[in-house]
Amino acid sequence: MRLAILTSHPIQYYGPLFREIANRMDITVFFAQRATAEQQAAAGFGIAFNWDVDLLHGYPHKFLRNVACDPGVHHFTGCDTPEIAEKLAAGRFDALLVTGWNLKSYWQGIYAAKSRGIPVMVRGDSQLDTPRAFAKRLVKDATFPFFLRLFDAALYVGQRNRAYYEHYGYPAERLLHSPHCVDTKRFAAGATPEARAALRGRLEIASDEKVLLFAGKLVAFKRPLDVIEAAAIVRSRGLPVQMIVAGSGPLEHELRSRASAMNVPVHILGFQNQTQMPAAYAAADVLALPSSGHETWGLVCNEALACGTPIVVSDAVGCAPDLATSGGRIFPLADVSALAEAMSAVLRSPPLLEAVLEISDRHSLSAAARGITAAMKTLV
Repeated sequence: MRLAILTSHPIQYYGPLFREIANRMDITVFFAQRATAEQQAAAGFGIAFNWDVDLLHGYPHKFLRNVACDPGVHHFTGCDTPEIAEKLAAGRFDALLVTGWNLKSYWQGIYAAKSRGIPVMVRGDSQLDTPRAFAKRLVKDATFPFFLRLFDAALYVGQRNRAYYEHYGYPAERLLHSPHCVDTKRFAAGATPEARAALRGRLEIASDEKVLLFAGKLVAFKRPLDVIEAAAIVRSRGLPVQMIVAGSGPLEHELRSRASAMNVPVHILGFQNQTQMPAAYAAADVLALPSSGHETWGLVCNEALACGTPIVVSDAVGCAPDLATSGGRIFPLADVSALAEAMSAVLRSPPLLEAVLEISDRHSLSAAARGITAAMKTLV
């Protein structure tokens, strides 16, 4: 089986998955854009950087020529790659997998494949709870039942993603599960007791003190200030927690000010690259992700669970029903008191490590690749 994969740009979560798929079938990955360090900063990370893990080795790949006037993945026309048509024609592929439909390049690939009789699969993480204007919802309700049937198979990453397709009447027999995943083995290998002790020692956190972790961009929809306020409540009830922040962004100054005003000890690590993150998870006792529905999944939760760290997420976060029911707690969005209660409960009585690791294993690279392989077999 020969599979073409069309995606926006090299992403830290996709590289390991592409390698896993390449172990099972003949693939070529086509990238629509090569993101620069400066574009990573503009995407909300706060600083210019390149990932410190290899995102490109272990699988065949090509960078398409992007002819967009304003290249980038932040707007629809930022990836304009008409040469995908000739690449698909020359490659004699059995199917095309696209990782979304929010870029012009994806539409070019879908059209080129369909016009050549090549089946098209899609794998993304859209969910119905993402905030949208009422008019946009009406348009989607009228058009998406027809649009989504362009795809010969849809790979859903979790329960809410499946509900999205079901809402628009997508045929159930064409839905296959390919869970959202991270390289669980790499994260587990880095989250050692030694890594926990070393980071806590550097931050002068005692081994028996409880630590909350917020990991991600410091932007409004992730609601990092909610964690500060909830931590203050937890401390006022007799549990002297500290907080680690692994991330950077425009809310950093406000976060520092709020923590100081509320007397919450906070250690802001700044942006942490991929090889640095396991130590942050190891040093923490719980990860808090209070994001709005713009958080269509929340892969930091996969990372935390792989490191044995339980999670607390808002009920708007896409991964909540898949990961947090047995790997932690769920609380109502924007309810800081409920967030404090959930964090306290996990800190005082954490889920069994076996349960945390079991849910992590169900969202492994192997599980995701199996779903894609099964989809290919139904199409070829």
